Amino acid sequence: MLTKRIIPCLDIKDGRTVKGVNFIQLRDAGDPVELAKIYSDEGADELVFLDITATVDKRKTLAELVTKIAKAINIPFTVGGGISTVEDVKVLLNAGADKISINSAAVNNPKIINEMAQEFGSQCVVVAIDTRNVDGIDFVHTHGGRKPTILQTQAWAKEVCDRGAGEILLTSMDHDGTKGGFANEITAEISSMLSIPVIASGGAGNSEHFKDVFTFGKADAALAASIFHFKEIPIPELKAYLNSEGISIRK
Repeated sequence: MLTKRIIPCLDIKDGRTVKGVNFIQLRDAGDPVELAKIYSDEGADELVFLDITATVDKRKTLAELVTKIAKAINIPFTVGGGISTVEDVKVLLNAGADKISINSAAVNNPKIINEMAQEFGSQCVVVAIDTRNVDGIDFVHTHGGRKPTILQTQAWAKEVCDRGAGEILLTSMDHDGTKGGFANEITAEISSMLSIPVIASGGAGNSEHFKDVFTFGKADAALAASIFHFKEIPIPELKAYLNSEGISIRK
């Protein structure tokens, strides 16, 4: 059995870590380089860095900040935000990223998934899917959750897998920042359907939520932000709890 991963997420806006509820009402959560180092030292398995307004503001992810964070940590590091070309990917991998996350760019030009997988290998390609349930149907949203699309989430997840993505970062916009638990139903549906790992995101509020998303949600990894940023659940404590519940987790 593969070990499950715990992944803190740094949502970056104007060089600072921020956190909101349902993708809005952002508040400051600290210096990203300092937070990254703390999480690495505490035993986080990986780290995700998302420049959440890069696509909206039509600018590129801050490669300089990526380099600073990469130097401060010794765990795998995924970077996303404003990436639309293979050249953008190259710049960020050279800056120190291990994987690249794309969302809006993949929806706008699905071939970029194939191109990235061919150029850098599937293990580098993470497709982020921001999903919201509208009248009982799950739809993909882009541009930091601001723009609804007509793509149904499950069909899109299958397509990105077929195109060569190595992993999916599935964020439930309905659950994001609410601390009411992950979206286990759709996470389980997509995890069961695909051959690639699924990272669950959105809704973590306590240790039991992580247990639930790994068991009922069948997730390979769980991502959270505010509960780590505001020290509500220390990573070592969370891992000890999951181990005690019989979930295979990296020490």
